[in-house]
Amino acid sequence: MLLLLLLPLAPLFLRPPGAGGAQTPNATSEGCQIIHPPWEGGIRYRGLTRDQVKAINFLPVDYEIEYVCRGEREVVGPKVRKCLANGSWTDMDTPSRCERRAVYIGALFPMSGGWPGGQACQPAVEMALEDVNSRRDILPDYELKLIHHDSKCDPGQATKYLYELLYNDPIKIILMPGCSSVSTLVAEAARMWNLIVLSYGSSSPALSNRQRFPTFFRTHPSATLHNPTRVKLFEKWGWKKIATIQQTTEVFTSTLDDLEERVKEAGIEITFRQSFFSDPAVPVKNLKRQDARIIVGLFYETEARKVFCEVYKERLFGKKYVWFLIGWYADNWFKIYDPSINCTVDEMTEAVEGHITTEIVMLNPANTRSISNMTSQEFVEKLTKRLKRHPEETGGFQEAPLAYDAIWALALALNKTSGGGGHSGVRLEDFNYNNQTITDQIYRAMNSSSFEGVSGHVVFDASGSRMAWTLIEQLQGGSYKKIGYYDSTKDDLSWSKTDKWIGGSPPADQTLVIKTFRFLSQKLFISVSVLSSLGIVLAVVCLSFNIYNSHVRYIQNSQPNLNNLTAVGCSLALAAVFPLGLDGYHIGRNQFPFVCQARLWLLGLGFSLGYGSMFTKIWWVHTVFTKKEEKKEWRKTLEPWKLYATVGLLVGMDVLTLAIWQIVDPLHRTIETFAKEEPKEDIDVSILPQLEHCSSRKMNTWLGIFYGYKGLLLLLGIFLAYETKSVSTEKINDHRAVGMAIYNVAVLCLITAPVTMILSSQQDAAFAFASLAIVFSSYITLVVLFVPKMRRLITRGEWQSEAQDTMKTGSSTNNNEEEKSRLLEKENRELEKIIAEKEERVSELRHQLQSRQQLRSRRHPPTPPDPSGGLPRGPPEPPDRLSCDGSRVHLLYK
Repeated sequence: MLLLLLLPLAPLFLRPPGAGGAQTPNATSEGCQIIHPPWEGGIRYRGLTRDQVKAINFLPVDYEIEYVCRGEREVVGPKVRKCLANGSWTDMDTPSRCERRAVYIGALFPMSGGWPGGQACQPAVEMALEDVNSRRDILPDYELKLIHHDSKCDPGQATKYLYELLYNDPIKIILMPGCSSVSTLVAEAARMWNLIVLSYGSSSPALSNRQRFPTFFRTHPSATLHNPTRVKLFEKWGWKKIATIQQTTEVFTSTLDDLEERVKEAGIEITFRQSFFSDPAVPVKNLKRQDARIIVGLFYETEARKVFCEVYKERLFGKKYVWFLIGWYADNWFKIYDPSINCTVDEMTEAVEGHITTEIVMLNPANTRSISNMTSQEFVEKLTKRLKRHPEETGGFQEAPLAYDAIWALALALNKTSGGGGHSGVRLEDFNYNNQTITDQIYRAMNSSSFEGVSGHVVFDASGSRMAWTLIEQLQGGSYKKIGYYDSTKDDLSWSKTDKWIGGSPPADQTLVIKTFRFLSQKLFISVSVLSSLGIVLAVVCLSFNIYNSHVRYIQNSQPNLNNLTAVGCSLALAAVFPLGLDGYHIGRNQFPFVCQARLWLLGLGFSLGYGSMFTKIWWVHTVFTKKEEKKEWRKTLEPWKLYATVGLLVGMDVLTLAIWQIVDPLHRTIETFAKEEPKEDIDVSILPQLEHCSSRKMNTWLGIFYGYKGLLLLLGIFLAYETKSVSTEKINDHRAVGMAIYNVAVLCLITAPVTMILSSQQDAAFAFASLAIVFSSYITLVVLFVPKMRRLITRGEWQSEAQDTMKTGSSTNNNEEEKSRLLEKENRELEKIIAEKEERVSELRHQLQSRQQLRSRRHPPTPPDPSGGLPRGPPEPPDRLSCDGSRVHLLYK
């Protein structure tokens, strides 16, 4: 049995790498001289013990030795050598070395396209591989190697290269895509090959879905990490309304969905949401049309230039607007020549001035040593030397620290999986696309990563996304300035107070709308109030006059109690003018409902008492004097309680209606809003006129009931006044004046009611029509009813009592003109009958006389005339007609 002896690396055999064939041992007849093993390797001697090997210097001819490497390293060059007869070993011209096993990474770098982040990220990855492979304490037996392609940030292009990576040797242990659209494709397919995916530049929130992407990690935080920062800034500057415009891709759509949920929780409203696929012209115009002020833009760098070219054309920038953009564009992205836009660099620079960017803190602000023993500043300097262009012109320069730390996160996870640090692990070279065990161990190692990188502290959350701070910058004078940091985990906003605004302060989130109430003209209100006050004084004078002279028969025959109610009704209607003119200029909103009720009750009761008493008079006159002939004796009697009951019925109906209205649907203060008005000054405000109204939920229904009922009374009053215009009665001697007052009140009310409803939005005109109609109708009613009575009593001295009035005139019957007129009418009708009978009799007699004269002329010739000139003899001629002078009948003869 052969004894296999493995001589590990020991001081006896310690030589530089490659020493296993670098020198040729001396050839002797005894055999071949013992050779030294390669670096990190040893030699296996067959049939010899360790001590035997140490005791001899030569090995016999045909003896074979085998090179072995330490750990997981593998022999490069001849693995077995044989001693030849000439005393030399075979293949000594080819050295044997122990090298670390290669572990391959398949990477997709977007060197162009929507986000050309590979321009800086690929050099950063290569720099990280050099630093990791040079470390003896990390993956000592393995060497990370990179196989990469240019995805152009295009999923279609990435699909082609993903196929090549998966189906061409060597096997890749991990995939590293860049932009979100490519990462979505790769991460969704990787689960089928048991591959871990580690992205350095993907921010799509959709990638946080562990069910859809179970093996996905990223050192670039999710784009949703921007949203807490945006919401914090919205709250800081007091903005409650924002608008958004996005490129139609999954990363931006999911980011915006998350933002919408967060702003809703914060009480902020997204008023307008626009999206575009390639041409942003129409969405930008819509933002302008909707008066968007605070705008969140989510799109790639190339589309950002298109958007802001349209922004310049629409003048959607300046002191009134604030744009929130993604912070991972190149610093001079708006100055880069782009043939797809027709805006100059100066125009673009003007359009983007003052916008805010939020980006993940991708470079550790603290100048501390990372796991690579570099500070963040040293990393930037080292990377800058590797770049072929200026950093500002290099895509992905800001994300380069994330790509650098991604390699370190991978190396540490693989080191932990392979047993680095004294832990038992697995052989990484045993990995294949069907080996889920190794994938699970790499996943657990990645999930527990925690180290200090050049981008800051690297740790992954449960969804595989990086957790980090957010940097807030503002473009000031064409360059970005840091204005703050935000730690969403602690809700800590660090503000440097270096923000600058074109208008001197943050703009409003919308055009500042100043609400102004349209109040009634005070000159008009005072003027009408004076007229109303004088009218109330006149009503009091008329009421006092009527009460004082109530014993006078002339006053008594006018139904003074009804006239008193008319005066009281006019006073209430005139008093309604005062609450009708009260608005927010005089009273607070809490007092407004009481004013509304006062308007309704004063006007309603005033109308019921004033118009109702006049309507009762005219209704009674019409009822009595239009009876049939046999019922005309009713005219001689008038029961006042019926008149009062009629007025009470009308007032009671109004009280009941108003009470139900007030209880069921009370009047309250409502606001009518008009179109915005732009002030003449160039300020970012609009005037929003408003007008206070008294209204209720079913205002139109109640007005229909109220106006319908009152309208019928007015029309009926006009009809009754017309029908009784020629009637005379001693019981109500002023019914003609009442009819005239009814005409005026009805006409004014029927015109004013619809006009005021039409002019309700014009407070001055509506008040003028309503109040002047009340004033004029009240004045006319008081003047027509009471002034003639005052004039008669004053001019004729009829203020004495009834007894004195009887002594002065001789008898009350003789002074009763109405009674005399009625008797004369009766006599005239009787005389007309007598006259008709007499005329018929005279006609008969005349006919008989003519007949006799003709008979007599035939019998006797005509008698010659008397010379004496006397009258002819014969019977007297019958009377020609009867006439009546009203009291006697006269027979008139020819």
